[in-house]
Amino acid sequence: MSSRCPADDTGAMNARRTSWTVVCGITLVALTACGGTDAAAPAPAAVTTQASQVAPDDATGPGGYVDYATYQKDPSAYADGRVVLFFHASWCPNCRLTDKNLTEDPASIPADLTVVKVDFDTETALRAKYGITQQHTFVAVGPDGAERAKWTGTHSAAEISRRAV
Repeated sequence: MSSRCPADDTGAMNARRTSWTVVCGITLVALTACGGTDAAAPAPAAVTTQASQVAPDDATGPGGYVDYATYQKDPSAYADGRVVLFFHASWCPNCRLTDKNLTEDPASIPADLTVVKVDFDTETALRAKYGITQQHTFVAVGPDGAERAKWTGTHSAAEISRRAV
């Protein structure tokens, strides 16, 4: 008759514990990868760049959805309205949902509000300036570029407008 010592199963238990820890860790990273305070947004069927859907380079003045390059050409052209910088990442489901909402329904953006799409991955100096640590962050700025408000987690022009100062 052979007797088993509980110590014989230690290796198997450690392997199961390690596997379980890895699965939990991956799940946690996947669930928190995009940040924000709202419920997770459904991802579109395909990831596409939205730059062509943002207002063209010749669009200036308050109101609408423009890319950062357009805004940067003449920030003073937007001084008569409210400006919100939207730190967007193409790989972020919440960012893609907000981008889709703004590009598919530009009439939902109030005439005095300009939402500026800023690439989270490439505009590192701007991220540092405003202390941005996660994508899908919004920063309301004054005519001088000073931060007025900062938040995460909104998906519609109405929500952005309510929070913009």
